[in-house]
Amino acid sequence: MILPGWRDWAFALKTYAAAMLALFLALWIDLPRPYWALGTVYITSQVLSGATRAKAVYRVCGTALGAAVSVVLVPNLVNEPILLSLAVALWVALCLYVSLLDRTPASYLPMLAGYTAALIGFPAVDDPGAIFDTAVARAEEISLGIVCASLAATLILPQSAAPLIVARLDHWSAEARAWIRSALAAARAPEAAGPSQGRRLRLASDALGLDALGLALRNEASGAERAAEAFAPLRQHMLMVLPIVAAVADRVAALEQAGALPARVRAFLSDLAVWLNDETEDGAGDGAGDGAGDGAGDPDRAARLRGRIDGFEPALGRAPDWNTLLLASLAVRLRDVVDLRQDLRALRGHLAAGTAPRAPLAFAYTARVRSIRHRDHGLAAFSAFGVFVGLLVCCAIWIATGWPDGSAAPMMGAVACCLFAAQDDPAPQILSFTNSAIVGALGAALYLFAVLPLATSFEMLALALAPALILCGLMMTQPRTTPMGMGAALNGATLLALQNGYSGDFAPFANGVIASVVGMWVGAVVTRLIRSVGAGRSARRLVRINRQSLAAAAAGRGAGHGLELAALMLDRVGLIAPRLASLPADMSASVGDLLADVRVGINLVEVRRVRRRLTGPARSAVDRVLALAARQLRGRIGRPDSALLAALDDGLDAVAGAAPSPERRAALIGLTGLRRGLFPDAPAYRAAPALPDREMAA
Repeated sequence: MILPGWRDWAFALKTYAAAMLALFLALWIDLPRPYWALGTVYITSQVLSGATRAKAVYRVCGTALGAAVSVVLVPNLVNEPILLSLAVALWVALCLYVSLLDRTPASYLPMLAGYTAALIGFPAVDDPGAIFDTAVARAEEISLGIVCASLAATLILPQSAAPLIVARLDHWSAEARAWIRSALAAARAPEAAGPSQGRRLRLASDALGLDALGLALRNEASGAERAAEAFAPLRQHMLMVLPIVAAVADRVAALEQAGALPARVRAFLSDLAVWLNDETEDGAGDGAGDGAGDGAGDPDRAARLRGRIDGFEPALGRAPDWNTLLLASLAVRLRDVVDLRQDLRALRGHLAAGTAPRAPLAFAYTARVRSIRHRDHGLAAFSAFGVFVGLLVCCAIWIATGWPDGSAAPMMGAVACCLFAAQDDPAPQILSFTNSAIVGALGAALYLFAVLPLATSFEMLALALAPALILCGLMMTQPRTTPMGMGAALNGATLLALQNGYSGDFAPFANGVIASVVGMWVGAVVTRLIRSVGAGRSARRLVRINRQSLAAAAAGRGAGHGLELAALMLDRVGLIAPRLASLPADMSASVGDLLADVRVGINLVEVRRVRRRLTGPARSAVDRVLALAARQLRGRIGRPDSALLAALDDGLDAVAGAAPSPERRAALIGLTGLRRGLFPDAPAYRAAPALPDREMAA
């Protein structure tokens, strides 16, 4: 058990203070349901100040949009309860679908617009004439809570995301260096190879895990947000390290197996490993000042390493053998490794110093792909359909039974289903949220019938609520207990129904509790029947989508640049990684080498890009390679395609016979990468004798 630290107590106390401020202002203004302001503080507040601010604007706009929709729907359809239920359910489902396509705080706008319409519309069916006043009041109450939470997060001990990003980056860098050492060691000595797939996937998942911190940093008001410009390239650089280093290890292993790795390349790899492991440079440029970080990464040393690469990079003559092609491909990827590591050190310095990068990055391609994200239309559609059906079931129960407070069932069912819709299996989270509602209801009952009758002033009310709300705030500081803390505070505040005057009526309270729990239970059951999928199924589906992207790239569709396709595929790899971590080893292994797929994608797009400048037999041969690659990737089941392998060899022959040009060299290296990615165990394209012993030892 982790005891709360001073930062946890500070968050809990300032969240409580914001909640009391929101409740006091709502009571003072005489809003009809001031408890919505209190509950909104807890659903909005985040440990990081930037995260709270990031959600604030989108929550306000989403609330206003949802309120407007309820004003349109309820008066016009109140006499047709079935049509009203259909309309609200369709609106919530549509908004959830749009929300799930965006993995940034902006997704809260459509999500809030969806379930706010349910929160306002369903309780208003008994008095549709007052819907406009009700909608305005709900928007005011919720906006008041959001403003108070944002003020507390900004003014009272704001916690910046920058130190957390730097700490996680340092941990990630240490893990990456360990993986690189093991990858190169395994390439030089296969018997030293260990299970690396899990480590690589964990690195990809950890890189994507920084997304929330980067978005929080961008919305801070502490001055550290100036460094947010360094975050987007940082994230993509971290992801690109994985396929680039995997390609280096692959080329080194192939050259070692052929006995063709020159001694000076061995020496370079040793020196590169020393430079990559030199942690003293990570702190370079961390000092204050606008230029902090510009000199990080020792550019002179990086330039010397690039010069050594130029020294052993071979010229690709008229008929290069396989080992020459492998060495040329290795040189290109080693140059990428140097550029990536230099940039990562520089970007870390900017984040630590809170400054924006000004100098151009060495690995410049990443600038083009920093905002690319996978959009899962299938998951979004299934989630939207599940919420739609769940809401209709709740409405049917409400209408069929004539339940006086039954509107809470579809209302809370919509909230619970929307909050956890992005999960593979939202049902356990919905049930956990339901449990938090039950805990909140028990606490609310204790307060409503035992404590509040004794509270004769706001000061006494605030003092009475302090223990429970501060405990909820402490629970929200730990990821495992956040849903319970937030749910207990939100549901408890709603069920207390604090207003200007005490009314301890047990029947409406009990009806509201039962309806809320029933609504969330219905949502969990319908979600389990319609929407829930296992981690293995989700992982295999994302792998299949990645391979469809490869087929599209081979056919000339999809991303127009190799790094764009790699960014999209790596984003999916990061989504696959945490799912595979929960599966048995044999099932995880069945998805194949995900980074090999990424490397294939980079080379496919690069070959297609340069084919336009090839002519005659070279272009025809490359076109045949791309056509066969698209055919195999569309129905890929792991079996090698001898026709594609033969076409790759013919393509290398044809391109090697073309006139020297940068496009010819790029095509040869791209075809080499494709051959290694698709057929790693195939015999050499054009065998060459091993290097003499004296050259290997030189």
